[in-house]
Amino acid sequence: MSLESTIKYTNKAVLTPEALSRLFQASGIKRPYDDLPRIQRMIDCADITYTAWASDQLVGVARAITDFSYCCYLSDLAVDKDYQKQGIGKNLVSLLQDQLGDQVALILLSAPNAMEYYPQLGFNTIQNGFIIPRKK
Repeated sequence: MSLESTIKYTNKAVLTPEALSRLFQASGIKRPYDDLPRIQRMIDCADITYTAWASDQLVGVARAITDFSYCCYLSDLAVDKDYQKQGIGKNLVSLLQDQLGDQVALILLSAPNAMEYYPQLGFNTIQNGFIIPRKK
């Protein structure tokens, strides 16, 4: 679809729940795309959000929660399926890492079908994590 050189990245975009919902659906990531108030809270409460745009279309997002000193949880990394395999996810993670610096660990939970993707971005697999899953 779009060439990587036409993708624009920013952490200054005003993100609407409708645009993020469309991206979640187009990327295949499992998120509550039909609950716009919840998506708005996800936007509002993120500490860092980088977005990727092809013209006026949101095609990628990296949304994170962090203390900016020790750890950062990458809660969403999503790229529209039509724009995948162009380096957009890698660039979003790189921008996030550049902002965080070398003292902050970047942590995420992977969908089973993405387990082979994250090592390509420099993530190490860990076996010492725990989760209390959400009920909704």
